[in-house]
Amino acid sequence: MAREKAVEHYDVVIIGAGPAGLTAAIYAGRARLNTLLIEKSLVGGLATYTNEIENYPGFPDKPKGEEITNLMKKQAQNLGVKFKGVLVQSVDLEGEEKIVETFRNKFIAKSVILATGGRPRTTGARDEENYLYDKGISFCATCDAAANEGKHVVVIGSGDAAIEEGMFLTKFAKKVTVSVLHDEDIMDCNEIAKEAALKNPKMNFVWNTVVDAFEGEDHLERVVLKNVKTNELIPIECDNCFEFIGYIPNTEFLKGQITLTHRGYIPTNEMMETNIEGVFACGDVREKWLRQVATSVGDGAVAAVAAEKYIAESETFENYIMQKEKPSLIYVYNAIDHESRELLPVVERVEQELGGSIQLVKVDCYKSHGIAKRLGVESFPTIVSTKDGKIAQVLHGDLNYDAIRALY
Repeated sequence: MAREKAVEHYDVVIIGAGPAGLTAAIYAGRARLNTLLIEKSLVGGLATYTNEIENYPGFPDKPKGEEITNLMKKQAQNLGVKFKGVLVQSVDLEGEEKIVETFRNKFIAKSVILATGGRPRTTGARDEENYLYDKGISFCATCDAAANEGKHVVVIGSGDAAIEEGMFLTKFAKKVTVSVLHDEDIMDCNEIAKEAALKNPKMNFVWNTVVDAFEGEDHLERVVLKNVKTNELIPIECDNCFEFIGYIPNTEFLKGQITLTHRGYIPTNEMMETNIEGVFACGDVREKWLRQVATSVGDGAVAAVAAEKYIAESETFENYIMQKEKPSLIYVYNAIDHESRELLPVVERVEQELGGSIQLVKVDCYKSHGIAKRLGVESFPTIVSTKDGKIAQVLHGDLNYDAIRALY
C-alpha cells in the first residue's frame, strides 16, 4: 500500500540552493513569507566548487565559493527559512496553488521560485571526475583566470564561448593550448573571434583532437588528447584545463510544465516572471547572457520581491477587489499619466454621489500591472465595475462622468 505523503503549506517554495536560490530565500524570509528552500545535493550549488572568487563585490580576500554561500545559508536560516535536502520528483505549477512533490512530501505554495541552475557539459574522458573544479578542471574563465597567472592551460572546445574565454585567459596565462575537433583553421566560433585567436601569440591549437584522458596525482598535470583521424595520443603537460563544450540547465523535470527555450533554459521578463503566474525563475537556469554569482544574486533578489508582490496582489484581488458585499467601481490607472490623473476626481465624485452603495477601488499600475492583468486590463485609464464578486462591465477609451455614472 502506497504511503500517503505529508502535506505542508508555504507562501514560497524555492527549488535550488545556489546563490540565486539562497538570495531569494533571504529576501523572502526578510519579507516574513513562510519560505521553504529545497536542494537535492549541495547547498551553494556550483559556486561551492570555486576555490577562489575574486570578483564578488565586498570580498577582496578571494574567499572560496563555499565561504560566501555558507554565509548566505546562515543568513536565510536566521530569517526563518526552512531547508530540505531532497530531490523534487514532480511539480504542478498551474492554478493558484502550486504543488511541489518529493518522495515523502507534498508542498503546496502560493508561489514557486525556480533556481535549479545547471551543470557544465563534460567530455566523459577517462578519470575526468577526479579533477573537476578545484583539482584542475574549470568551466569559468571569468571566475578562475586570475589564478592562472603565468601558467599553461588547456582549453577544450572551439565555439564562441571557448575561443572568447580562451582569449581572456591569455591575459593571465603564459600559454593557452586549444583542443579543436575539426581540421586546421576550422572552428565553431564566429569568424572575427577565430581570426583574433589565430593571431594571438599565446594561443596554440591542436587540430582534429578530442580528450582521451586526464592525468595527475592530487591535481591535474596533463591532458591526453587523441587525434580523431590517426588515433595518435598527444599528452599535453599543463597546470589547469578549461572545458567550454556547453552547459546543461537542470530543467528536465519541468518539461511540459513551463515554457523552455530550445536549449532548455527558462525565459523570463525583468521581474523574473515565467509564462505561468506566480512562478519565477532566477540564476543560471534562466535564459540570460552572463552567469556569475553576482548576476545570480541580483536575479534572486528580484524574483523574491516579485513573488512577494504577486502574493500580496493575489490576496488583495480575492479578498478586497472582488469582494461580494457590494458592487465595486474599480479605477485602473497610471499615476504618471496626465489623462489618468485628470479622471481621478471624476471617479471620486461618482463614489460620493452614490453615498456608500458602491466600493471605489483605485489601482495604480505605475509600478506593477499585476492586478490589471487579473482584471484583463491592458490600457489605462480603464473603469471596471463588479457585481457579486464578478466583472460586470469594462469601460476604456473616451471616459467621462456620464459614462461612468451610467454604470450604477
